[in-house]
Amino acid sequence: MLDREGYRPNVGIILLNSRNQVFWGKRLRTHSWQFPQGGIKYGESPEQAMFRELHEEVGLRPEHVEIVARTRDWLRYDVPENFIRKDARGHYKGQKQIWFLLRLCGRDSDMNLRATNHPEFDAWRWNEYWVPLDVVIEFKRDVYQLALTELARFLPKVSHHPNRFLRGNVRPHGRDGRDGRDGRDVRRDAAPLEGDFCGQAAQPVSAQDEVVPVDQFGAVGVTQQTRNL
Repeated sequence: MLDREGYRPNVGIILLNSRNQVFWGKRLRTHSWQFPQGGIKYGESPEQAMFRELHEEVGLRPEHVEIVARTRDWLRYDVPENFIRKDARGHYKGQKQIWFLLRLCGRDSDMNLRATNHPEFDAWRWNEYWVPLDVVIEFKRDVYQLALTELARFLPKVSHHPNRFLRGNVRPHGRDGRDGRDGRDVRRDAAPLEGDFCGQAAQPVSAQDEVVPVDQFGAVGVTQQTRNL
């Protein structure tokens, strides 16, 4: 399904963990790494396509994630002719994408790269938000930069609890992170507990930035555009 300009509607997914690291997948039998993405089928909204692709490529379901934000408009990239099938040359130009920023509410073990018989990735890892674009196929790099930049202001604030005991209002005693009784070290790098992370509100980097809730992005209008392509 192409639009009048020759672009195929598509969705891209940036999946965060509790440390604002992103899911980074290695394409099957290649040395290229990328975010999950996939085409929008006829009659699907971008959000419906996103959840389908999330399950097909990463094995996650809607209850495993929370939508933080999405790009306002389509982001486009052209595909070089040598990557286009001969029967599609002349009318297929590339992809236009809506990008979603998600945060994982489930566990790493909920992911399954073999959720379908046609896996996209054969390995994955958590990477810092600003991923190394030199390992992304060249013609996608500009769109990655645009999507990461537009969505960066919606990154959730990461809570840093000094240690797990503070969760139960039990505070360590003494100085330098020791309990003052037997000198045991108190861990200060404990991650937020699961469940707390997805209850946080997304905050922009600057208080001057306008925060647009996900349900005000005009999903109905986007759906209508997709159906009329």
